[in-house]
Amino acid sequence: MIQLTSLKKIGLLFAGLAVMTACKSSSDQKFKNRKVSFNSDWSFHLNDSLKDKDTIGASTQWRILDVPHDWSIEGKFDEKSPAGYGGGSLNGGLGWYKKTFKVAAEDSTKITSITFDGVYRNSEVWVNGHYLGKRPNGYIGFQYEITPYLNYGEKNNEIIVKVDNSKQPNSRWYSGSGIFRNVWIETTDKLHVGQWGTYITTPKVTAENASVNIETTIKNQYSAEKKATVITTIFKDDTKVTSVTQNITLNANANQTIKQLAVVENPVLWSDEKPELYTAVTEISLDDKIIDQYKTTFGIRDFKFDLNKGFILNGKQVKIKGVCMHHDLGPLGSAINTRAIERQLEILKEMGVNGIRTSHNPPAPELLQLCDKMGFIVMDEAFDMWKQAKSKYDYANDWDKWHKQDLIDQLLRDRNHASIFMWSIGNEIPEQWNETGIEIAKELAAITRQYDKTRPITAGMNPPVNMNIDAVTLQFEKKNVSINPLAGSGVLDLIGYNYAHQTFEHHLKNFPNTPFIATETTSGLQTRGYYDAVSDTIKKWPVSWDKKFEGGNPGNTVSAYDQVQTPWGSTHEATWKVIKKHDFLAGMYVWTGFDYIGEPTPYEWPSVSSYFGIVDLAGFPKDVYYMYQSEWTNKTVLHIFPHWNWKAGQTVDIWAYYNNADEVELFLNGKSVGIRSKKGDDLHVMWRIPYQPGTLKAVSRKDGKVVLEKEIKTAGNPSKLKLTADRSTIKADKNDLSFVTVDILDEKGILAPNANNEINFSLKGNGKIVGVSSGDPVSHESFKGNKHTAMAGKCLVIVQSGDKSGRLELTAKANGLKQSTIVITAE
Repeated sequence: MIQLTSLKKIGLLFAGLAVMTACKSSSDQKFKNRKVSFNSDWSFHLNDSLKDKDTIGASTQWRILDVPHDWSIEGKFDEKSPAGYGGGSLNGGLGWYKKTFKVAAEDSTKITSITFDGVYRNSEVWVNGHYLGKRPNGYIGFQYEITPYLNYGEKNNEIIVKVDNSKQPNSRWYSGSGIFRNVWIETTDKLHVGQWGTYITTPKVTAENASVNIETTIKNQYSAEKKATVITTIFKDDTKVTSVTQNITLNANANQTIKQLAVVENPVLWSDEKPELYTAVTEISLDDKIIDQYKTTFGIRDFKFDLNKGFILNGKQVKIKGVCMHHDLGPLGSAINTRAIERQLEILKEMGVNGIRTSHNPPAPELLQLCDKMGFIVMDEAFDMWKQAKSKYDYANDWDKWHKQDLIDQLLRDRNHASIFMWSIGNEIPEQWNETGIEIAKELAAITRQYDKTRPITAGMNPPVNMNIDAVTLQFEKKNVSINPLAGSGVLDLIGYNYAHQTFEHHLKNFPNTPFIATETTSGLQTRGYYDAVSDTIKKWPVSWDKKFEGGNPGNTVSAYDQVQTPWGSTHEATWKVIKKHDFLAGMYVWTGFDYIGEPTPYEWPSVSSYFGIVDLAGFPKDVYYMYQSEWTNKTVLHIFPHWNWKAGQTVDIWAYYNNADEVELFLNGKSVGIRSKKGDDLHVMWRIPYQPGTLKAVSRKDGKVVLEKEIKTAGNPSKLKLTADRSTIKADKNDLSFVTVDILDEKGILAPNANNEINFSLKGNGKIVGVSSGDPVSHESFKGNKHTAMAGKCLVIVQSGDKSGRLELTAKANGLKQSTIVITAE
């Protein structure tokens, strides 16, 4: 326990933030947030339990940093880590954060609160020695009012946060450790809109108009009754659309929820293709003076999940083409960064993805904000376990005390997001097979419907049809099918399938009254840039989920042909073929969009990150990315692989993903080796040819006319480095990032596909290198270093801006290779 007597002895290390949000006129306040960032200049100490004994004092050694922060990603990979290889073989521990800050004297009559968007895990908070509380769940945001404990004016305040992630394992994947999401200070009048205090729905939507229901919870923390006016104005971009006004009387020290109805004429509807958003600005006036302003972003859209037609959005049938995502950001760990999330979503959008499942926990608010803006159909998921644990120290230990509060907070926080179309109350819950699970599901569903009746409820069941999926056809012929108790309980609005793609086509027979969603699919495995000699054999690795994998490939690699799957999953092509075939199948969420740290199926140590991703840990697409792009987008696609550096005479399989064409012809050094066309439900074509160095050229044609041409050339010896930034101009705000791809090329500029040189990085200017990665699931090099070993000729380095504008000059060097420098401008 923290030693409060010791706190008085801790010296103030630095002057902090002055929190000043005095009331201003309406024009001055328009569109300004009442909360400010509280991320900068924290002090951090990672506990050494042998010395510190779970306390801090005057002799404690601190270092200065900004949050969001993940201390686990800074550590070394450890085979003996209590988190295990499932947790990425990175250690947790116990950490302390503290920060000094000032609060303006004029704010002494106001209400001040501190909001944490997420702390992993078991956080406890003190302000000026006063204990505020504990929150075990690492993924949900929470707020403490700190008004009674503050010093105002020139006297400093001190906040201390204890984060205990020492009991391991507590997660099946890499969690990260620390204050890994944003922190905010919020200052309001004593009469104000409460935390997550608005709820906006659009129950009736037509082309002519949309009704907008606005529920607003207002808190009166004055000791006297107050008469006030509430005006809610709806804007589209910066243009006023409409407004509604209501006069209210609030009792002293009471909350009141008011309801307002607005009508938007000729509404611009939100969709995955055109994610149009509106903003509701709620202003509270007291004695003709605006004392509080609260913004809510929302979308106007009409949707339903139909038993026969799948997902209908604004009257149009839309197939959900989604992916599951864990919360870590690869080499950045779990410390949230808006640009890093945006980059992931951009890469996925380019592939044709229109859906995100937040597996298996409430996401960072920034992810949902970006999904609103970019057009993703989100499944917002609450829990990976209920009362029955999956890991020794996981959330099941906190379930009884905390699950209701955590779920309510998630619903209140997230329910205005236009991108959210369904709630998932659990993933692969062990209790799904018994009556206990049904009772818990009823409770969770009732809570969910209490706070949001506009979205259906589902759960990721494995599978909803309890059957031997290897004998699925025989089972159905005999009609010997039993229903998962949770699926058959009637609690859920959508039947969520985790895997079991062989059963999808029988959904209407098994669940004639409940629509379908594939909550989790596929689990195909690949290592970017590695290819087995024979590509048309399907491999199931491991043999069973509960048996250690024996065998595999040298170096714990997996073929990047779409030929390796888990025994519970499928290849990427297999599940998509089923989903695309039937209208009643609303869509799918593939496991996973990106590789993530931990859970390195099918291998164990020394592998430390996953093989499931369509995109690797560094953000480089694997080949199957282009299969989805050819199926999920209108872009014209022709992608041939693998590389063209092999042993003389070696037989090599060449695959092509293509669309908008009838055929593809392949040429080797100018000589045709055959024309291939997709037959039936094929999603790729293949040639098997002996290797000769030179040039492979693929030509796609439609009606005899050339559509696209693509070439792959044999690379010579690695000669030089090439740096390419995703953005060459970034903001000088200490947060923005430039993701720089490093390619190892031969002297002619051809990518050297087998190069694995160690690359050293240096940076000049007001910025820093915050991450390096090659996407290699077996690499034990630090993500936080200034060097990294490339994989398959590629590496990534992430540059973060400082707080001053200017040039950032990044240089990459490797022994025997010509160095490269790139300039990034921060402004």
